[in-house]
Amino acid sequence: MLSTAQSELDTGPRRPGAERFCVVTGQVKPTDEMIRFVVGPDGVVPDLKQKLPGRGLWITATRAALSEAIARKLFARGFKRDIRAGNELVELTDQLLTRAALDALAIAAKTGTVAAGFGKTEDALARKPVVALIEAKDAAAGGTAKLKAALRRRPDADEILVIAAFSSAQLDLALGRSNVVHAALLAGSASSMFVTRYRRLERFRTDDRGPAGNRPAKSVA
Repeated sequence: MLSTAQSELDTGPRRPGAERFCVVTGQVKPTDEMIRFVVGPDGVVPDLKQKLPGRGLWITATRAALSEAIARKLFARGFKRDIRAGNELVELTDQLLTRAALDALAIAAKTGTVAAGFGKTEDALARKPVVALIEAKDAAAGGTAKLKAALRRRPDADEILVIAAFSSAQLDLALGRSNVVHAALLAGSASSMFVTRYRRLERFRTDDRGPAGNRPAKSVA
């Protein structure tokens, strides 16, 4: 195990599967459960892809951990510089995680693994290999209830995510069409990438209390 002195900062990007020291919890964790931060021209920035040059500081990937790092001024201590980070860093991190998830959803749509629109979503739930039901967080209750009823009729309902983390406007941009309220995510490698990024966003927003994962009735708003 790495000592605190040796591992509080790294000297550059880390390889996939590596472990790093969280300056907030004092634990060594897999890097896919953490977010790397580096110092850029305008201050501290999240390095979600873990590829930016320079020394990096690692924090467990939750809002609570990042907020605690800011409150305890751990960035200034870790980088040994007069660095001021505020709550805007939490919001920036959330925005970047959201963008990463939506970018992956756009790629999934281009590969044909997204069925968008109420009718296509209903048809997918009836006859196709669905891995997630996506609903705009501003969706009307009536259509949502009908699709959730269709979901419950599936024998694999407990294995299908229900995602309500994005607005209709965000889904419109990601899917390249207007008025997207409902969509079904079909099985495929591009879909797996979206799910991975969504889970990371979800974990960040739910403060590590555990992903909604296999609980269809629960979603992240």
